[in-house]
Amino acid sequence: MTVSMVKGQRISLEKPGGTLTLVRMGLGWDAVKKRGFFGSREREIDLDASCVLFADGRITDAVFFGKLVSDDGSVRHTGDNLTGHGDGDDESVIVDLNRLPVHINSLIFTVSSFNGQNFNEVENAFCRLVDETSGAELARYTLTGGGGHTSMVMARLYRHGSAWKMAAIGEPGQGRTFQDMLPQLAAYV
Repeated sequence: MTVSMVKGQRISLEKPGGTLTLVRMGLGWDAVKKRGFFGSREREIDLDASCVLFADGRITDAVFFGKLVSDDGSVRHTGDNLTGHGDGDDESVIVDLNRLPVHINSLIFTVSSFNGQNFNEVENAFCRLVDETSGAELARYTLTGGGGHTSMVMARLYRHGSAWKMAAIGEPGQGRTFQDMLPQLAAYV
């Protein structure tokens, strides 16, 4: 059963009858259709999903379109979508929770517009967490409201004792890559 999350909400990722081992954070979006004299046309929007790994408040690694696999192999980006065309997840980051080193206690997922287009030009944007083992969608967070921002801190996965939890953040920012957002991320670890 999917939990539709709202900004600031936290949920446990404990799974009935077992433990969650492999998750995918999917990001989907569409370009706002421009209506003109000869009909509507769809623009291309290059949003980028990134995952920044933290240990005790310090960055230890990052996975994004320029580095598709974490140093330890536990986090993997499935590839860069330059247009937003298609249905479903346009970009995904897969996390093997069992392979994450024990000192990694937080993962922050971001989205940024590499070409500097702002979120007024994006519609139907969402992030969702999926149990990769069963294919079940665990949580979905709709990135709403448009706005003049070019990036967003989407969500955080974090260890709470031996379990994992997710927090929907949805905080707008400015930046073409996750590196531009690093000062903003410090508030969430």
